[in-house]
Amino acid sequence: MFDERKVQMELAGRTLTFSTGKIARQSSGAVMVQYGDTVLLSTVNRSKEPRKENDFFPLTVDYIEKFYAAGKFPGGFNKREGKASTNATLTARLIDRPIRPMFPDGFNYDVHIVNTVLSFDEKNTPDYLGIIGSSMALMLSDLPFLGPVAGVVVGYKDGEFILNPTPEELEASELELAVAGTREAINMVEAGANELDEETMLKAIMFAHENIKKICDFQEAFAKEIGKEKIEFVKPEVMPIVKNFIDERGMERLKAAVLTLGKKNREEAVDSLEAELLETFKVENYGEGEEVEIPEDVLIEFKGYYHDLMKKLVRDAILYHKHRVDGRKTTEIRPLFAEVDCLPIPHGSAMFTRGETQAIVVTTLGTKEDEQLVDDLEKEYYKKFYLHYNFPPYSVGETGRMGAPGRRELGHGSLAERALKYVVPSEEEFPYTVRVVSEITESNGSSSQASICGGSLSLMAAGVPIKEHVAGIAMGLIKEGDEFTVLTDIMGLEDHLGDMDFKVAGTKNGITALQMDIKITGITEEIMRIALKQALDARNEILVLMNNTISEPAPIKSNVPRIYQMTIPTDKIAVLIGPGGKNIKGIIDQTGATIDINDDGKVSIFCKDEAALNETIKLVNSYVKDVEVGEVYTGKVTSIQKFGAFMEILPGKEGLLHVSEISQERVEKVEDVLKVGDVFDVKVISTDNGKISLSKKRV
Repeated sequence: MFDERKVQMELAGRTLTFSTGKIARQSSGAVMVQYGDTVLLSTVNRSKEPRKENDFFPLTVDYIEKFYAAGKFPGGFNKREGKASTNATLTARLIDRPIRPMFPDGFNYDVHIVNTVLSFDEKNTPDYLGIIGSSMALMLSDLPFLGPVAGVVVGYKDGEFILNPTPEELEASELELAVAGTREAINMVEAGANELDEETMLKAIMFAHENIKKICDFQEAFAKEIGKEKIEFVKPEVMPIVKNFIDERGMERLKAAVLTLGKKNREEAVDSLEAELLETFKVENYGEGEEVEIPEDVLIEFKGYYHDLMKKLVRDAILYHKHRVDGRKTTEIRPLFAEVDCLPIPHGSAMFTRGETQAIVVTTLGTKEDEQLVDDLEKEYYKKFYLHYNFPPYSVGETGRMGAPGRRELGHGSLAERALKYVVPSEEEFPYTVRVVSEITESNGSSSQASICGGSLSLMAAGVPIKEHVAGIAMGLIKEGDEFTVLTDIMGLEDHLGDMDFKVAGTKNGITALQMDIKITGITEEIMRIALKQALDARNEILVLMNNTISEPAPIKSNVPRIYQMTIPTDKIAVLIGPGGKNIKGIIDQTGATIDINDDGKVSIFCKDEAALNETIKLVNSYVKDVEVGEVYTGKVTSIQKFGAFMEILPGKEGLLHVSEISQERVEKVEDVLKVGDVFDVKVISTDNGKISLSKKRV
């Protein structure tokens, strides 16, 4: 029934296995990837016909996490996997990015890659296996894939690189680096780092590439043995009638249009020229009149070639004349502006503007109840720091639906969060839960990096004691053959028409996050080194502005919840809680506080203001602190005797106020000066034999 083929290789001391021919046999390409006891099924299929009108490659990559893979039940009411988690969405993006550039230009078939996690051993994470499996499935299929591609993860500890570390090893690592590429070059990088220097980061990437080469060779050999014959694809030539007309009538005018200053002005100049040329082309070739229409296939060709010519003109100007469309030098940053406390009520706010890209970033401080619960295959855990990124259509002057965040928003938010989390203090240093929200109000490229800069300013404005400011910058690339130019601070058009989007974020001490996507098949170590150097220079320039705006944490605002942490003896936990929670509930009802008690005796108190916090601390101490000689307590008379009065000075703790200690003057009858329910301060003068003696006259 089955014609199963299986191959194996050793990778980082574990066995990587490919098998095909037994499962998902109707797919164009399918492979089971096993690494340790983690198993992933990768499948690829294509449409029967290409899309006719399409200016992008219609590739869809899905990454499906099945909770049964880890022996878990899905959370929630439905008990069925539903919408992809944030982690699954980001992993799908991670797989998509190195695969997408590896198809011929103009290939417009719908391609669908599905990666399903079937088994997860909690040691070998399936993310990089998705890259390897997708590439292997494509190599076995009939698609004209320009691979193979492979991906690995690199950790770094004690000066040593770790290939494909376990989650536990990553916890202790100074670096979490995902790299993908071909045998010849790198084509995707994603990293978070604890202020790692550029040279170490580059060495880590090249260490990854050495292992990527081995996996690519492994795929190549397997595909040669059993891979399907590839379909033929040749990008069709542009219609001569279209090409000649645009070259003769539009070339010089388009050169001038793309150099128009200002994003909106440039778009208007380019679009209006296209409309004018299109009308002239119609009249000359098909006649006048509103009823006359250009044939659909010719119209698609016209628009496509016009866009391609614009791309070529912009790229040639940069590559051969070092002339960018907005007049900047290749290493020049757009004008910068930053301010903090731009909003009156939020706990911390900042506005960061770079050219025509602007972010308003807001920080909110909360309690332990505000931590974000994350439930995925690896484990269920709480995050005390998280960042959300919003990209409304008005930021680019467009209309559109606004709803749940898409893949792009989740990806940009994750990158900004990763860049900032390394400078956020630990829970012991700063017990607040911290939420940062970036609202992109204008965009012309690098909005995720504006979110990082604005987020750092916002955190400091909120009083969060971050270690250092973090700044981010996006680098670009124009490459033709051996000629290339690396661009600092790319704007939207350069991102759209260029070959690379290389984002680097960090402090003055080193890199905290890195992300690279390219549209060509790969880039060299030389290009990466130049990009990292230019990014460092730009980052330092931005950090000067940020430190001039705010250089140390501001005082926490009065409307921020007050937090206090204390440690009590573990044998006092039950006393504080009380029977059926009576004591702790009483404190909460009286002060409105939120109180968390850990098994180790750590008590966290959250209150809306300073007065409520002080009252809560006092009440907690009244249950857990022992009576001390010489201390003054507020007591309440509980009974009157001939020889004095008994008073409760702490919950469950009574002492005797002897008649001789009531007043400086002689007291004949206790009931003449005291009554049950009286409240006043008394001093503890003795605790001999466990009996508490009090004095009023010594206060």
